[in-house]
Amino acid sequence: MEYRRFGHKLVLRLDPEEEVVQCLTKLCEQEDISLAEVSGLGAASEVELGLFDTDTKAFQGKCLKGAYEIASLTGSITRKDGEPYLHLHGVIGNPVKGECHGGHLVRAVISATAEIFVDILPGEVGRRMSREIGLNLFDFPEFR
Repeated sequence: MEYRRFGHKLVLRLDPEEEVVQCLTKLCEQEDISLAEVSGLGAASEVELGLFDTDTKAFQGKCLKGAYEIASLTGSITRKDGEPYLHLHGVIGNPVKGECHGGHLVRAVISATAEIFVDILPGEVGRRMSREIGLNLFDFPEFR
């Protein structure tokens, strides 16, 4: 992973065999990021996508291997218990095979490159577990 900072924005390039979630987590630690928006695109050879089932309150995952374009990578970076917390979604596709998949991005191994933008926001938003929903939701403790 290589990146450059332009004010509050970071521009990243990931290379073959690098994994998106690991690289973004490392970036959060290096740059002490507490709150940010993520967007990007690229190409991946292995992708794990998930879907949260609100009835069972459990994630169902699917691993895909092959040639995929990352048509869209979007998400947020916050903190939970002081650690980086990434909530990422992705859409991947293979137009030759006529297939497209989307969901919560668990992991993605880059095959060619990924171009990712991280827009750092001033401030901090935490996470708290909602027993009702079963997910870690944004937490705004200063507003309670």
